[in-house]
Amino acid sequence: MPRPNPGPRLVKLSRRANWYIRWTENERSRERSTDTTDDGEAQGALEAFLAGRRRRGGPRDPAAFPVLDALNDYAEERAPETSAPARIAYAIDALADHWAGLTVSEITKETCASYQAGRGVAAGTVRRELGVLRAALNHAHKHGRLTRTVFVWMPPKPEGRDRWLRRKEAAALLRAARRDRRARLHLPLFILIGLYTGARKEAILSLRWHQVDLDRGRINFNPPGRPRTSKGRPIIPIPRRLMIFLRLARCRGVDLGYVVNRHGRRIGDIKRSFRTACNRAGLADVVPHTLRHTAGTWMAQRGVPMWEIAGYLGHSHERTAALYSHHHPDHLALAKGAFD
Repeated sequence: MPRPNPGPRLVKLSRRANWYIRWTENERSRERSTDTTDDGEAQGALEAFLAGRRRRGGPRDPAAFPVLDALNDYAEERAPETSAPARIAYAIDALADHWAGLTVSEITKETCASYQAGRGVAAGTVRRELGVLRAALNHAHKHGRLTRTVFVWMPPKPEGRDRWLRRKEAAALLRAARRDRRARLHLPLFILIGLYTGARKEAILSLRWHQVDLDRGRINFNPPGRPRTSKGRPIIPIPRRLMIFLRLARCRGVDLGYVVNRHGRRIGDIKRSFRTACNRAGLADVVPHTLRHTAGTWMAQRGVPMWEIAGYLGHSHERTAALYSHHHPDHLALAKGAFD
């Protein structure tokens, strides 16, 4: 059985000061000098060498295409155009540790399962990361660098959490947030926007005042210039009670500033303060996304049609029905009536 091809890499040869690039081609080891002894310059020469190899010639067979080439191309060419480049970069860092030295042909169910076992994280996280791997292979195939793509096995999709807040729980969470000296100016507002609009965490944290029309009573969660993605960010009317809190918060803000902010600056993440408030309120298994699920559940329980909930949350109708139809008072009422 041939040894795995580790791909081009930097090496030091005996009696030579410069760094060399070594790679295997047609089962023969080859070297090329970087003409430098500096580590940083040698790394730059290696990256330029890799970029040149990826772009010359026709498509390569999966057995001759290193997985890291596909990941690097995807990181450089596609990730910056997505709505979450940082998340993709994090996934690629995790993937690179496992797939270094392997070719695309070595991506099998067994190696993917080995990746899951080695990661030691939730199945949902592994699915997202392997999804990035699959996207990278599709990108390479689409751009004529890979003759064909291969199947990427993923663990079964975990069951969605049907955790939502009762009214008393939501009130307890708000009280706990207001008692936090560090977060009392922004965390309660974040919670209220989440409960009344069902917007995702990132959409709320990135929301600026020019997206909020207090005169017409509208919020546009998709700012100008942001491409539309599968995670819809709709334009929704502002509920009356939320309008009161937004007007109060507007007095502290500036025209181009963030709605939810700390001393005028954007909040990077709100997980820690949110978790602290949940602990004080005695709430278990509650995360920021629970606010979105709560908004959808409350609307369904009040009898709002599924298509209108879908438009409010920016969901597809099928996804909305799967998540919230069982909370609706008329759920399967006609079917039940047939037997009654």
